[in-house]
Amino acid sequence: MDTPDRNAPRPGQTNVVDVVNMPWKEIAPGVRLKVLWRDEVSGASTVLFSFAPGTQAPRHEHMGIEQTFVLEGCFEDHDSVITAGNFAVRAAGSVHQGFTREGSLHLAFFSRPNRLVDTDEQIQF
Repeated sequence: MDTPDRNAPRPGQTNVVDVVNMPWKEIAPGVRLKVLWRDEVSGASTVLFSFAPGTQAPRHEHMGIEQTFVLEGCFEDHDSVITAGNFAVRAAGSVHQGFTREGSLHLAFFSRPNRLVDTDEQIQF
């Protein structure tokens, strides 16, 4: 009996996402996103955000770790300024309201969904 080599590459292990042709979803004026990946069980997700100049996200709490890499522009909050090419990590339980003066394109990785502070609503990207 032939036993497959579990260390050998196999077809179907990679899911390529057509980000270029994926439509943007506007979640607030000037704030758009593309959900590139989401785990339905844990709520973990990878999201591409586009913020128009002068826009701000709603105030929210991170229920898990957030990791953000800024591709273009600058993204900031009360605690940090993340310029293009830089990376930030926010701990679970952190509350902030990100904004941009010049516009921003950034990739964010969430280990769990966020919670809107003002409505207590869970944000599942």
